[in-house]
Amino acid sequence: MKWIFHYMGRYRLRVFLTLTVKFFGTIGELVLPFLLEYILDDVVPGGKASSVVFFGMLMILTAVMVRTLNIAANRRATGVARDCIRDVRHDLFSATANLTGSQFDSVTLPSLISRMTSDTYNVQNFIGMIQRMGVRACILLIGGIMVSAFMDPFLSLVLAGMVPIMAGIILFISFKGIPMYRAVQDKVDDITRVLRENITGIRVVKALSREEYETKRYGRANDDLTSTDLRTGITMALPNPIMNLCLNIGLTLVIIFGARRVDRGVMAPGVILAFLTYFNMILQAIMGMNRIFIQSTKAAASANRIGEVLSLAPLQPPVLPADETTTLPESARGEDGRMPLVVFDNVSFSYPVLQDEKVDETRENAINNISFTLHRGERLGIIGATGCGKTTILNLLMRFYDVENGQVFYDGRDVRTYAPSELRRPMSVVFQNDTIFADTLSENIKFGRPVSDEDMELAAADANIASMIEALPERYNYAATKAGANLSGGEKQRVLIARALAGHPDLLILDDASSALDYKTDAALRRAIREHYPDTTTITIAQRISSVMSMDRILVMENGQTLGYGTHEELLATCEVYRDIYISQTGGDAHAIA
Repeated sequence: MKWIFHYMGRYRLRVFLTLTVKFFGTIGELVLPFLLEYILDDVVPGGKASSVVFFGMLMILTAVMVRTLNIAANRRATGVARDCIRDVRHDLFSATANLTGSQFDSVTLPSLISRMTSDTYNVQNFIGMIQRMGVRACILLIGGIMVSAFMDPFLSLVLAGMVPIMAGIILFISFKGIPMYRAVQDKVDDITRVLRENITGIRVVKALSREEYETKRYGRANDDLTSTDLRTGITMALPNPIMNLCLNIGLTLVIIFGARRVDRGVMAPGVILAFLTYFNMILQAIMGMNRIFIQSTKAAASANRIGEVLSLAPLQPPVLPADETTTLPESARGEDGRMPLVVFDNVSFSYPVLQDEKVDETRENAINNISFTLHRGERLGIIGATGCGKTTILNLLMRFYDVENGQVFYDGRDVRTYAPSELRRPMSVVFQNDTIFADTLSENIKFGRPVSDEDMELAAADANIASMIEALPERYNYAATKAGANLSGGEKQRVLIARALAGHPDLLILDDASSALDYKTDAALRRAIREHYPDTTTITIAQRISSVMSMDRILVMENGQTLGYGTHEELLATCEVYRDIYISQTGGDAHAIA
């Protein structure tokens, strides 16, 4: 919760003005019953109509002033809450964008979405409420008790009995509420996950006629959320009827004892009316504090969830110093005297798996003792069965995850000595399931980088997508819909490849980026990269052997291990798995190859 007040501190002057205006508005509320008592007990018995009119007008003006000040304060409070949460959402999005792969896996995408939406909404309501009701409730409670005690100490004993009871109820319920609201938000994460899966996979659901099955699955998640929310709502709703009961009992006792004191002549009639008003103010203030505690309970659960993500952001800078242990030795230089661009040195890695909120130490490695060297301008192909660890190599190279054993070097330095932005800036990548954004094709290719129109068009031509774009009425201003739904699979992949080429990267990474392309287009793409980007180092992950057989080096993987490393000809002669892949995909003669 502390970080909420840190964000409010950015607007401390506006908060101060809001609380000041609210303070004077609340003081005006306390004056109104006192004026009423004075008019009834002192002005009216005097028989002067002018005095009655004067004090009546004074009471009206005070009421108008109170209303005006409260409206102004509430508007300011709403503005501060809005601007604070705008900053929170910005920082939360920035922190989310900078999460490492393992951090992202531990938080999960549905949870990040609900933290960005419903959790920030809960915190916004709290910031607004604490300004609107916090000062008002405290002043009405303390001021009302002081004024009522001054007016009649005996009747104040009724308050002395009621206030501790209600305060105890509020504290008890608020402590019960935090874990309950946390459970509700976790259920929101679950229903968000199911909803997102069904929306993004709606074509698969319809194609397999599984609408009823998915409806039931969503229904189960919805029922879990509803039951959890219901239990929480019942628990947190208990204070209101109890408070109302205490209020009515207190008012009844005030009327009974007050009437007797008026009958005995020890209290003026106006005092009992003013006292009832103050008593109502005090109890309403306590109920207002109850609302604040309920909202703070909900906000505390949400704030903890948001704070968990915000606290993860500092993990992104370099984690190792650049020294002799994290720098390739001079002996690693190639024949041209330059350092290799990429080196994997006995790298092993396993993805973290949480069991009961603890990392499972028995998990199997995704890759084991992987080693290879890639010099500038060379082309590396990686091939192997699904799940053999091909994409894991890219995740470690781009430092989405940090290695567990061994070292990964880029341009002579351990990748952990780089900040992620510094490491990835000279790289371009097309992932297996990459994203087309709901924007123009031009913006999808340029992607916010200082890419000229000429470079964009050249990249589109090399990606073999220029002719399709030129045929569109809007050309490069054609708007792609969300996830590129108005483009075919092959068109999306070629736009993504154009995006990667437009940045003129030092290292180009293609992770099964031509799976939706026909063989002719795939061959044309590889030829364009080879001819137009001769200085660009390339790593290509593919299922097709035709996509990698012309590479300078080929890495063959199976079950996270290296089965072969060399040229196409070398692997045909030495690697049985590679030879089998070649035969199965090309129909080559096994005996002729042997």
